[in-house]
Amino acid sequence: MENRKFGGKRFDRGKSRGRQPPVKVGERYKVKIEALGKGGDGIARIKGFVVFVPKTKIGDEVEIVINSVKQKFAFGEVIG
Repeated sequence: MENRKFGGKRFDRGKSRGRQPPVKVGERYKVKIEALGKGGDGIARIKGFVVFVPKTKIGDEVEIVINSVKQKFAFGEVIG
């Protein structure tokens, strides 16, 4: 039941459409924390892609390194 046909079109449920995350492990960025996640981690966006940054608060402008990348979000750590 992964793919279903509706009106001749195929829909992939929860599958990536070949888009790769715009960040990679080890890359460094300067970001501004825009929001807080449920667990209290700061949320920044890089090209619209969500990056969770622990030990930050809304309004912080920090330099981060990407530690882990998932399909829809990443985790970063403050380095500067």
